[in-house]
Amino acid sequence: MVTASPSIPSTMTAYQKFIIAVLAFLQFTVVLDFMILSPLGALLMQELDIPASRFGLVVSVYAFSAGTSGIVAAGFADRFDRKRLLVFFYAGFVLGTFLCGIAQSYSFLLAARMITGLFGGVISSISFAIIADLFPPESRGRVMGVVQTSFSASQVMGVPLGLLLANHWGWHAPFLLVVAVSSAVGVVIVLRVRPIDGHLAMQQEQNPFRHLLGALSRGTYLRAYIAMMLLVTGGFMVMPFGSAYIVNNMGIRIERLPLIYMVTGFFSILAGPFLGKLSDTVGKYAVFCVGSLLTMAMVIVFTNLGVASLWVVMVVNVLLMLGVSSRMIAASALTSVVPEAADRGAFMAVSSSIQQMAGGVASASAGLIVTRMPSGSLQHYDRVGYVVAFSMVIVMALLYSVNRAVEAKLARAAVHAPRAA
Repeated sequence: MVTASPSIPSTMTAYQKFIIAVLAFLQFTVVLDFMILSPLGALLMQELDIPASRFGLVVSVYAFSAGTSGIVAAGFADRFDRKRLLVFFYAGFVLGTFLCGIAQSYSFLLAARMITGLFGGVISSISFAIIADLFPPESRGRVMGVVQTSFSASQVMGVPLGLLLANHWGWHAPFLLVVAVSSAVGVVIVLRVRPIDGHLAMQQEQNPFRHLLGALSRGTYLRAYIAMMLLVTGGFMVMPFGSAYIVNNMGIRIERLPLIYMVTGFFSILAGPFLGKLSDTVGKYAVFCVGSLLTMAMVIVFTNLGVASLWVVMVVNVLLMLGVSSRMIAASALTSVVPEAADRGAFMAVSSSIQQMAGGVASASAGLIVTRMPSGSLQHYDRVGYVVAFSMVIVMALLYSVNRAVEAKLARAAVHAPRAA
């Protein structure tokens, strides 16, 4: 049986490159399932007569259910082959997305999003644990840069195609597209991915509950959790209403949305691998801070932008997405070094769970702040931008402490490496 090794050389093998590609496609489907709700927001609120507050619940129910399943799974996350866990939760995710695709009412859609979240919310944590198992810290920025381009790829290919399908065959069609692509990715994982169980030999704590408490009680872990929790706040507050704001406040025709998402995603795909390599060479925390400053500026501009030309909206969206990508790639690579090898699964599951729950609160809170006028325009969206910008300042301070702890950990590992050799 082939197992994962915690000490993989920096030169990537063909199998490692294959794993990166598989995880990128997998993340593409999971991200697309979430992302598609934002551009479909204008259609859904109109066709199902959903007010802004209830649409925010459609987004947040996924997050709350994902957060719950993540906490439950954390105690067991390091006790099983990561491939088996991935296949199990991915199958549930495909089922939930299929239910979204056949939903005929707001209540059914809400329940389907809950099921999708219960399974889909754990997938990213398993993927990141696999990355930490198979790749050393000095190359994780590069790996994260490639895998995180799935976020951008969903904009370039998935979201525009989904919107085109929605415009021609209704809003159900994009979800069924995700089901088709996800099923193909699932078959590849089952047939080609090797068992990833090297972490099982490191397990000392047999009680899942105690294992979970251990992952919750360490100081450095807690700081990383809080930082990543606030990191996602911006996306969950701003993105759900992005398409509706562009259409109803900026005066862009809904038919132009696919072009905006395509252009924004294209530039993000080009930048992702570069930003990952940059975080490995210049420093993950430095890249994160620069990305945070850019994101803060663009969030405030975006949420205060009134009627604008298509080109202005595109430029603002591209700069905003570059800042977001810088933050996510650098922060994910940095925090992946925080947990010990035996705690990776639990740490990633708890981190993902907390992020999802915080995202649910953020989305629901944004729904309470933003109001939809009879004309369709949104009010008080600028307030959301200011809240998000303030949260970014707090995250920078928290990750500074985490970065210091990671640097000390890597320094200790470097000192002991020659003795182990």
